[in-house]
Amino acid sequence: MKILITILLALVGIVALLLVIALFMKKEYTINREIIINAAQQKVFDYIKLLKNQDKFNKWVMVDPSMKRDFRGTDGTVGFVYAWDGNKQAGAGEQEIKSLNEGNKIETEIRFVRPMKSIAYANMTLSSLSENQTKLIWTNGGKMPYPMNIIVSMVENMLAKDMDISLTNLKNILEH
Repeated sequence: MKILITILLALVGIVALLLVIALFMKKEYTINREIIINAAQQKVFDYIKLLKNQDKFNKWVMVDPSMKRDFRGTDGTVGFVYAWDGNKQAGAGEQEIKSLNEGNKIETEIRFVRPMKSIAYANMTLSSLSENQTKLIWTNGGKMPYPMNIIVSMVENMLAKDMDISLTNLKNILEH
């Protein structure tokens, strides 16, 4: 019985320690990833502004090829919504085009429903390095409420890896 009480007290102590640590950790995250694509800036922009094209390059979308998708509005225009409801890995939510700066930038808001409710943003900014070479910067960010903010660093690392994979997929598509 004494061992059970000791184990229980240790677990309570660990949980309490994690809750205290979470008080001092950041609640917001921002990840920037970039890639050089050997294609004209307008060609890259015309491809990425169509959210349906994410089915071909975005690692998160590709985790559940049979997920249910729903679209509202005209793809590639402000107000277009790409909604999904997938397996445990894909979760459920929707992404909306909030702003377009023709040829240069697309800003989107992502509203997650599952695995947990949250709102994030994903922006893609382009700059021309030459006639047939474009630099693409993908920024992804959001907030994590207390006490979930204790995993912000882990989320940042995971997102960065997945964004790199997605950008490499995009580069391969646009360069072929």
